[in-house]
Amino acid sequence: MARYAKSSSKQLLTACAGSKDEEAWAEFIRRFQVVIAAAVLRTARHWGEPPRPQLDDLIQDTYLKLCEKDSRLLRSFQPRHEDSIYGFLKVVAANVVHDHFKSALAAKRGAGQTEVIMDSVQMHPKTAGADSFEVISQRLQLEQLDRILTQLTAGKDQARKRTIFWLRHRQGLTASEIASIPSIGLTTEGVESVLMRLAAMIRAHLISSTPHREVKALPRQSRSKRVGS
Repeated sequence: MARYAKSSSKQLLTACAGSKDEEAWAEFIRRFQVVIAAAVLRTARHWGEPPRPQLDDLIQDTYLKLCEKDSRLLRSFQPRHEDSIYGFLKVVAANVVHDHFKSALAAKRGAGQTEVIMDSVQMHPKTAGADSFEVISQRLQLEQLDRILTQLTAGKDQARKRTIFWLRHRQGLTASEIASIPSIGLTTEGVESVLMRLAAMIRAHLISSTPHREVKALPRQSRSKRVGS
């Protein structure tokens, strides 16, 4: 796994696509497990409240989908930028979940009578303008915030704290949804506590690092002239 720890997302996908390189796949799971799990959870919530064992099965089904037909999806994926992989994996996971529940519902109701519940943003993400100034600007702001977050969370549980923060503020998951992800290992109250502490730390950091505006005092002679004029 250490061999691929510093690989870019594109390099890692290339190493995994069509191969059985265990180290590459171990790094893939380490890097993207939370993204896939979060997408599975959010999509499954459209269909009700599935139990955790079923969520785990859907996560595994997503990996199987990525591996099927000699990793066809991975081999055909063409990233536009480094972060493209995240959107791609969300769409694959969402499709797996929707297909699962649609098939189960069709089996109960009969073919052609399936009620489709779709998340249009998740299923058909907009790619037009992905490299626009607004997107690039937002990406730079997120990178700056992540540097601050990395600095403030240095030490024990850094990875989990950063994951919780971004699942809330970038993926839009609620505290209870985050707590439902097995790898997080916290209750809803625990997640809320982490988020509140991180928000307070970031706010304090930004306040302390904001330069104070200097008020330049005029020389006594200049002030006398200005008063007399």
